[in-house]
Amino acid sequence: MGACLSSPEGDPEQIRRHKAAEKDLKETKAKLESQVKVLLLGSGDSGKSTILKQMRLIHKVPFTPQEIETYRQLVFNNITHGLQIVLEAMEDLELKVAEENQAHVEMILDAPDLADGDPFPIRYKDPLQALWKDPGVVRAIERSNEAALPENLPYFFSDLSRLFDPAFQPKEQDIIRSRARTTGITETVFNLRTHNMHMLDVGGQKSERRKWIHCFQEVTSILFLVSLSGYDQCLVEDKDANQMQDAMTIWDSICHSQWFKHTSIILFLNKDDLFMEKIKHSNIKNTFPDYDGLPGDAAAGRDYFKRRFTRLSAKANRINEREIYTHFTNATDTALLKVVMAAVEGKLILLP
Repeated sequence: MGACLSSPEGDPEQIRRHKAAEKDLKETKAKLESQVKVLLLGSGDSGKSTILKQMRLIHKVPFTPQEIETYRQLVFNNITHGLQIVLEAMEDLELKVAEENQAHVEMILDAPDLADGDPFPIRYKDPLQALWKDPGVVRAIERSNEAALPENLPYFFSDLSRLFDPAFQPKEQDIIRSRARTTGITETVFNLRTHNMHMLDVGGQKSERRKWIHCFQEVTSILFLVSLSGYDQCLVEDKDANQMQDAMTIWDSICHSQWFKHTSIILFLNKDDLFMEKIKHSNIKNTFPDYDGLPGDAAAGRDYFKRRFTRLSAKANRINEREIYTHFTNATDTALLKVVMAAVEGKLILLP
């Protein structure tokens, strides 16, 4: 009769096992009820891994000495490999490095990876500075949307002297700004007041998306990230595709997937700081003809993209099945993100 445990009579050993089983069931149920599982989803370069690093800072989950050393090496890789990407893109952009800087190009293209404990090779400092100031490179950076160039280069190149100090150790902002492509699935657990939050970061490039399906079970909420500044930008893996259009396609499929029919979704329209700078000289209407706001109007642009994503989530008349929470964010701003995530975590705990 039924699937519940019946109470044995007489045998003390059976009674002990029965009580132990009941205790395990209660503990397992309590543990599951105290967990929230959040998927970080979005297209590549939307800021998912940055959010995860910020969460570690906010919740005081320290980076290990080996992780810090890995980030130190990654900063050098971001500088040299990032500039390699710029130099390679210049050919498609029909730009050239000045004659006096040509000798530096081969050196940068052959830059090594650092081993544990190796300082940044000082011989690279002056060539890097010279190339960063090269008129062709400057023009390429201005046209970065055409080639999906790394967004962290201005941050690192503005402080090369500090980075090339033999005693350099990455500070929090260096770790947040460093970039490595996410492959596979990374799970990090954060202790909230009454719950444990399991946050899963999965690769956003097209080749990684097939792996998302393995994360769908028992999901409390989806944190979906969109790069606001990607409205005029191509994808890293597909120069003919638009970042924002790609994000809308993924968003549409997520909102209407059977897996997430009743799952709450939190939308982060991210990189608001880059968006505010870009919109001053790049008209949204050039890539989204139905945009009717004024050129350079950041508030109108934000409202336009929020409405676009809201309409997609409302399609198929599912708007009443769950709420969509929207926030404008800058994932590199720890103070701002701390406020936003406090509100997000409060919602997650209250979800049924």
